[in-house]
Amino acid sequence: MMFERFSPDARTVVVHTQDHARRLGHNHVGPEHLLLALVSLDQPASAVLREHGVTPEGVEEEIVRLVGLGAGSRLFGTLNRDALASVGIDIDAVRARIEESFGPEALARADSAVHGGRRPSRRGPRRAVPTALARHWHRRRAARRPVLTAAAAAPAGLYQAAGARSGGHIRFSPRAKESLANTVREAQARHDSYIGVEHLSLSLITMTSGLVPSVLSALGASAPALRTAITDRYRQAS
Repeated sequence: MMFERFSPDARTVVVHTQDHARRLGHNHVGPEHLLLALVSLDQPASAVLREHGVTPEGVEEEIVRLVGLGAGSRLFGTLNRDALASVGIDIDAVRARIEESFGPEALARADSAVHGGRRPSRRGPRRAVPTALARHWHRRRAARRPVLTAAAAAPAGLYQAAGARSGGHIRFSPRAKESLANTVREAQARHDSYIGVEHLSLSLITMTSGLVPSVLSALGASAPALRTAITDRYRQAS
């Protein structure tokens, strides 16, 4: 299982993504949350990112600028704010008008309607599962689920969304899962038998879609330059 190969510090990054997403009121974990957790650590890869201007404060500011805080943030997460602003559309003003007209929970309801529903099964209506059997399945799934424990207290940040969740698991987006899966490729390329913070960072900065490229660009960081600097730092340390 992939998580069994994660170093303690890499596991801390994965755990802290949940803390950051929860604090910002986001109901999913994306690669941008992984990046925020990564740059906040005291690790060589994290230091390289900060030296190139990718600071925790800068990353968090960009995440909030791009997707906002709290409920409904995913509804605006794929929009290009700068492009829309160039034609006179202010996303923050749109959010404010929606909440003013339909109430502060309108975006949460819309987000749930768009993203929260289950896809209907192609096999027809789902049969009721006996309670004892359902409990057995849940126990088996829980036993297979990797247990990730943070090595440090939950991280702080610049923002705290109103009504942010205090606990509970937040699902990883497909892009976040893809970035985690790509860490295996990075570890194999370096002939490492574990997955560390360096592999997480290399996987993230290689992404060409999602918010991470936008965040890096806004902070003036070059992905190729970051990759070279990170690999050099770890080569010197080995």
